[in-house]
Amino acid sequence: MSEDKLDKDSGFVVDTGFELVKANCTACHSAALVTQNRMNRETWLETIRWMQKSQGLWPLGESEKVILDYLAKHYSPTKTGRRKNLPAHLMPAVEK
Repeated sequence: MSEDKLDKDSGFVVDTGFELVKANCTACHSAALVTQNRMNRETWLETIRWMQKSQGLWPLGESEKVILDYLAKHYSPTKTGRRKNLPAHLMPAVEK
């Protein structure tokens, strides 16, 4: 995402659908709540349904597909993380 252009107000990646995400998501919470979460499309949809059922999120209508496309493209799980552990023979000796 480092080469993607970010919206200066929200921090969202500027791409198709970002305006809908910005308008619908930041009406109730900060953009950071979206950008810090990494979910697949199904989990984003489950989250939207939970917000609609229990948090008062309005029906998204035709915008829902565009929002889900955007979230799945830019805020899905990544494969970054810790490197693998070093093999035992490369580890320092443990003194007893």
